Amino acid sequence: MRVAIIHYWLLRMRGGEKVVESLCRLLPEADLFTLFYNPAGVSATIRSHRVTASFLNPARAFYRALLPLAPLALEQFDLRGYDLVISSESGPAKGVLVSSAARHVCYCHSPMRYLWEQYPDYSREWVSRWKRPWIAPVAHWLRLWDYATAARVDEFLANSDNVRNRIRRAWGREARVIHPPVAVETFYSRPAEDYFLIVGELVRYKRVDLAVRLFSRTGRKLRIAGEGPEYRRLRRLASANVEFCGHVSDDQLRELYARCRALVMPGEEDFGLTAVEAMASGKAVIALGRGGVPEIVPEGGGFFFQQPLEEDLAGAVASFERREPALSSGVLISAAARFSESEFHRKMREALRLPAAQSATDE
Repeated sequence: MRVAIIHYWLLRMRGGEKVVESLCRLLPEADLFTLFYNPAGVSATIRSHRVTASFLNPARAFYRALLPLAPLALEQFDLRGYDLVISSESGPAKGVLVSSAARHVCYCHSPMRYLWEQYPDYSREWVSRWKRPWIAPVAHWLRLWDYATAARVDEFLANSDNVRNRIRRAWGREARVIHPPVAVETFYSRPAEDYFLIVGELVRYKRVDLAVRLFSRTGRKLRIAGEGPEYRRLRRLASANVEFCGHVSDDQLRELYARCRALVMPGEEDFGLTAVEAMASGKAVIALGRGGVPEIVPEGGGFFFQQPLEEDLAGAVASFERREPALSSGVLISAAARFSESEFHRKMREALRLPAAQSATDE
């Protein structure tokens, strides 16, 4: 069986790319197709596969601005001869053209946020004023294309109940939930030091500015691991007690998790991979009570606030501090175990109708 995996862009290792990496281990002979590809930014596992990038790749430094050309680029991929096509969707990926004999399964991290539920924020607040006049017509056309291409998919898999509901609203399709894989066995717990932690790409929808303003005002120590377009703006908002760690290695990240007091997640997450990583490190999660995170954090390990406001986040932090001495790291570590890669592979084999021998690992 010939297998193709389509991922919107392979530029750095984030949550979606880690799912692709796990699929590569499950399907060692699969070929990869992507709009933009930076070999230096991805893992050796991904690089070991044959990767085909689109004609847009020479301009990958401007990948966000080239989104309107993504439909054209995706439809240029030659997928003749493949029996199974797996699209990894969060940006455009499912819009590829496959033969009638092939089966197309879409693993959806989320329908494109900037076209659907977060479109009002993007179009009115999160883009510069000079871009706003052409955002509406381009987004309208992309929504029509995005909705139409859902019909090209035979089966949807969602990374959470939250995303399953988004798929139903955006595309009118049902989906099976398979949580993404986390290397939970590689994380560990250490006695907490005096800092809270944020992990992730610094983009507007994650609302990191909410935490930066609060922690700068209260003087609590906050460390932020990640890079992104919001980096400079957030640095301007921060006081000396907020430390920007930038890009960190996997080993450094595990150490940050192991020694933090708690993970802070101010924005709505599709699933909440960093929440699982924190739990695997025995650490509690302070998060906006929307999206995928409330699904995965066990009772007593999550401290949720309902509105993305400083005073609401402050209340959740205060609640955590009152209960911090009684928290059990063991309960959190046990809860994280159900998101292991072996569990992901088991469920994906079933969904993709693969024999056990199709995996690169003998689990």
